[in-house]
Amino acid sequence: MSLQGTPADIVANADADLSWLEGLYKTFHRHPELSGAEEWTAARITEELGRFPDWEVTTGIGGYGITAVLANGDGPTVLIRADFDGLPVAEATDVDYASTHSQLDEQGRRVPTMHACGHDAHTTSLLGAMTLLDATRERWSGTVVALFQPAEEASTGAHRMVTDGLADLIPRPDVCLGQHVVPGPAGRVFTAPGPVLTSSTTVEITLFGRGAHASMPHRAVDPVVLAASVVMKLQTIVSREVPPDKFAVVTVASVEAGKASNVIPDSARIALSCRFYDEVLRKKCVDAVKRIVRAEAVASGCEREPDFRFLGLLGATDNDPGVFDIVRPDFDAHFGDESVDMEPWTASEDFSVLPKAFGVPYLFWTVGITPRRQWDRAERSGRLDVDIPTNHNPAFLPDLSSLPVATEAAAVAVLSCLGHEWPERPADEGEDGDRPSESDVEATSVETSRAD
Repeated sequence: MSLQGTPADIVANADADLSWLEGLYKTFHRHPELSGAEEWTAARITEELGRFPDWEVTTGIGGYGITAVLANGDGPTVLIRADFDGLPVAEATDVDYASTHSQLDEQGRRVPTMHACGHDAHTTSLLGAMTLLDATRERWSGTVVALFQPAEEASTGAHRMVTDGLADLIPRPDVCLGQHVVPGPAGRVFTAPGPVLTSSTTVEITLFGRGAHASMPHRAVDPVVLAASVVMKLQTIVSREVPPDKFAVVTVASVEAGKASNVIPDSARIALSCRFYDEVLRKKCVDAVKRIVRAEAVASGCEREPDFRFLGLLGATDNDPGVFDIVRPDFDAHFGDESVDMEPWTASEDFSVLPKAFGVPYLFWTVGITPRRQWDRAERSGRLDVDIPTNHNPAFLPDLSSLPVATEAAAVAVLSCLGHEWPERPADEGEDGDRPSESDVEATSVETSRAD
C-alpha cells in the first residue's frame, strides 16, 4: 500500500479535530522571538508535539531545531519544513492578539518583536498537517519528517541543523517540501517549477581612509567621500552590466561613518543586499562589486585595501519540475481554481539548504493571506503595491481563513509525494562541497540574547 485514494480525497475526509489551530496561531503570534533566541517558541512546539505520541521527536538540533518522525510502513520518506523565528519589528495591527513582546537583540538593545513574515502561520499549519496525516495513517504508508527550523531570518537556521548532524538524526528523505505565506488573496495556493526565490548575498564592506580634524581635510583620506562615490558607482552594475532580460538587485542598505561633526573618521562601512536567480550572474555581479570598490579606494588614495565580509550566503530556491508535476495536480484537485501559477518572488530563503544537503529534489510554494475584500479593493484601484502590506511590514497579518488552507496544502503535498515511487540515490549524494562548516556558520550568525 502507498495511498488508498487521492491526496485530495484523503484530506477532505480526514476525521481530525483542527478547532485548536486558530487559538494556537494567536498564541505564537503574541510571543515572537528573534533568530537564535526562540527558547519559548521551541518549548511550546515541543509541548504541542505531545499530541502525537507515535512520532519520534528530537529537540535541540543546531540550537532550537526540532524534528518529529512518523514511520508508517514501507514507502518514501518525505520531509516538510516550517520556520518559527520572528523579526525586530513593532507590530502595527489592531488585533487583540498583536505582539507586545520585546527582546534583547545582538547588540544588547531591547527591541520590539513581531511575526512579520508569517512564521507563526507556518508552524501552526505544519502542526495541523501532522494532525491530518496522523488521523489518516490507514490510508497511506511511508515516513514523514516534520522539521521545525529556527533562525531563518538570520540565514543560519538550516545550516546549523545540517552541521549539527541532522542526517544522523532522521531518515534520509526522498524529497523535501516547504511553504510560505505571502500577500495575495487569502487561501490561494501558488506553485511553479524552476527558480521561485532569489539567491541572497549580503556583503559588508569596510573602507579604510585616514582620519583628521574636520578643519584639515587635506590631512585626511576621507572615507565619507569615498563611501559616497562607491554607493553611486555601485548603481551602475545592474543598469550597465546586467542584460536587460536578466534579474539582479544590488542594494546599498546601510552606510555608517563617523560619530562627531568635527572629526573625519578613519573608516566607513557599507552593507549590500544582492539578489539573483542565476548563479553565473551572481558571481559576475559580486566580482563587479569588488572591482568597483577597490578601484574607488585606489582613486581616493587609500593606503589599505577595503575589507569584504560575506554574510548569509543563500542559493536561489529552484523548484524541481518533477516534484511540481507530482504535487500540482493534487493541489488543483483539492483547491480547484484557487490553485494557480506562482510568480517568482524576489525574497530569499534558506529552505533549500536542507534538500541540497541530502541531494534530493524539492518543492517550495506560497499561500496568500490577504483578506479578499482588501485585496480586491486594492486591485481595482491599482494600489496593490501601496495598500497591501508585504512580509516584514508592521501591518503584515495573515487572514485567519488562510490557516486551514496552508494546513491542507501541506498535507496534500506530503501525501502526493508519499504516493510516488522515488529513484534510489547514492547514500553520499549531497552538496557537501557547498555545505558550510560550523566555523563558517559561527562567522555569519546573528547572536541574540535569550528572552528575559
